[in-house]
Amino acid sequence: MANEPKLANWLTSRRLRAHGTILALCLWSFYAWNLATPGLRDRNGNLKGTDFLHLYTLGSLAAAHRGADLYDMRAQATLAAQRVPQAAGIRYLPLYPPQVSILSVPLASFSYGWALILWWGCSAVIYAICCYGVWRACPSLRSYGRTVVILALAFPAFFHLIAWGQTSAIALACFTVMFFLLRERREFLAGLVLGCLIFKPQLGVAAAIVFVSTGAWKTVLAAAISAAGQLSAEVLYYGIEPFRHWIRMLWNVRTMLPLLEPKLYQTHSLRTFWSMLLPWPGLSLGLYLLSAAFVLGLTIACWRCSSPVPLPLRYSALLFASVLVAPHLTVYDLVILAPAFLLLVDWVVAQPLTDSTRRLGSVLYLAYMLPLIGPFARWTHLQLSVIAMVAAISMIWQIGREDTPTAFGAIAKMDAARMAET
Repeated sequence: MANEPKLANWLTSRRLRAHGTILALCLWSFYAWNLATPGLRDRNGNLKGTDFLHLYTLGSLAAAHRGADLYDMRAQATLAAQRVPQAAGIRYLPLYPPQVSILSVPLASFSYGWALILWWGCSAVIYAICCYGVWRACPSLRSYGRTVVILALAFPAFFHLIAWGQTSAIALACFTVMFFLLRERREFLAGLVLGCLIFKPQLGVAAAIVFVSTGAWKTVLAAAISAAGQLSAEVLYYGIEPFRHWIRMLWNVRTMLPLLEPKLYQTHSLRTFWSMLLPWPGLSLGLYLLSAAFVLGLTIACWRCSSPVPLPLRYSALLFASVLVAPHLTVYDLVILAPAFLLLVDWVVAQPLTDSTRRLGSVLYLAYMLPLIGPFARWTHLQLSVIAMVAAISMIWQIGREDTPTAFGAIAKMDAARMAET
């Protein structure tokens, strides 16, 4: 019986490796075939890199110091068509803060094709470094390195990150670095990194509420300083007007949701979960607020728990809450969950096989895979991935209640030993 957990984990790893290999081959083979066309349009007629065009256009505006056009959709569409003729007719709702355009200037110095290849490469490298760093901090997964690599490549969120040409790899880097800083009890530095999420402020909502609620004032203050510093930099570069335009865009974003979310079935947050399920905006908004409060309550309870709940579990709950509570979250943003999957699986593998660990493992598998069938929500109006993520947070909270302080104290000592090793 002593070997049963190891045997079960080995069998599970073998199955996961097979599933991951098939999934990775299917996803990336299809994507390579879809891109194998002359020019910048793929076989479906979409611009290669999709959303990267918006980043490329912002960089072009910043290079010309055209701050007044950062939130002018018509001016941006005209410029995009001039720089990338095959992008004629494409428009984006400009919601990035002004400093993102400044950081995009180097990309705008290349042709669109080369800039996109460079961006794909940077995103993949950031993703790989983050996954490798967290995996190194998971001793129970050391013997499953090949499986981790395969599942990282097959992660649907990573596939969408590349396919959409989005910026979520930077958010993943922020959350990954913040985990290691919190593990080393460097709360102020962790807050500075959290403030960097101002470029995607919706991803920082849950963390801000959790840290305020648990009295982590050093982290909160550092996050405010970091965010203010970035916004000040863009004011120095452009003046105050672009910042005012950005605030107006955020204030009026509810009136422009169809432009922001043309494919609602590709979103995975509580707000759009209720919006798809119920045709009454007032009721869906109310249920979103109630369910978000429930998720935040569970997450705060994990961080406030009187017993020393291990940081990997608490932080994983925070990552799931960041996704669920975000007012706007598309499938590529799910890439920030990569550390949560690694940390939670590492914890599950280290535990004896019980009903709780089996259930948590099954829920993690579902949360990993269900975004693949997200497009079916356009007909079913039910985004199953959201249910799986809520279940994951609930199970983490339940584990925090059921496990004894003595057991968690022993785990905390093990974590300290792991940190010394890594």
